[in-house]
Amino acid sequence: MTAQAPSKKARKATRPAKTHLTSIEATAPADVASIEAAELADLIRWSPEFVVKHGLLPYTSARVLKEKCYKRLVFHHNDGGRITFSPMSIRREHERTLVAPLAA
Repeated sequence: MTAQAPSKKARKATRPAKTHLTSIEATAPADVASIEAAELADLIRWSPEFVVKHGLLPYTSARVLKEKCYKRLVFHHNDGGRITFSPMSIRREHERTLVAPLAA
């Protein structure tokens, strides 16, 4: 085999691939704090009593809310056999029960 001579053509300049993710080093400190807060918010779990007390779902008693969860009528998490709610499950329940206005 013979070795090929290197090409004398100029190589095309390449750009870094576009990505929708940004590196943590490139973001501002305030943005890093908001990213960490959002990640921690997904880990929050609320009890049915807390959800009823703060009016996050339209139920008036924790017992009714638990019975709906037992029947799998409400989005919830069954963490270790206990019914809990995360911000994501509250959002999904609101989307499920959303009623569009008639005038729309």
